Amino acid sequence: MVIRHQSFRLPSGREITDYWILEYPPWVNVVAVTADDRLVLVRQYRPGLGAVHYEIPAGVAEAEEEAEQAARRELLEETGFGGGQWSLLCRLSANPALQNNITTTFLAEGVEALALPTPETTEDLRVHLVKVDDALALFDQGDMVQALHAAPLFRYLLSRVGR
Repeated sequence: MVIRHQSFRLPSGREITDYWILEYPPWVNVVAVTADDRLVLVRQYRPGLGAVHYEIPAGVAEAEEEAEQAARRELLEETGFGGGQWSLLCRLSANPALQNNITTTFLAEGVEALALPTPETTEDLRVHLVKVDDALALFDQGDMVQALHAAPLFRYLLSRVGR
């Protein structure tokens, strides 16, 4: 992360002379669904909250990676799952007032276990398969709190209404 100090002019013409922007690399997420309609989720410790919650597989796109390539790599590393049919689900900003990066989320349908997970040394996570019909309960119980993971998952669940 880089902290950038800048000045800029608002569309109204007002000049802002003292502003800070947090520069991050692009982030990627995956809403991964197995052929038997289960979400591939991880439970992971997050030091900011000092707690463990459910999340969708996610990570940072390396400089040389396209977003989908990074998302496929993260899904395989964190969960051991891969394959399936991939499509763009959404693009979101964590905080457009203070951050410069975008999170790109992909939907991967029909994924299957291909290997054992190989998480990074900074990660302590467990893979969980959760029935899609049980996903809303994770929010109701306070078990999923990461907004950049919740929003794409809600987007996916809304797309299934009426199916």
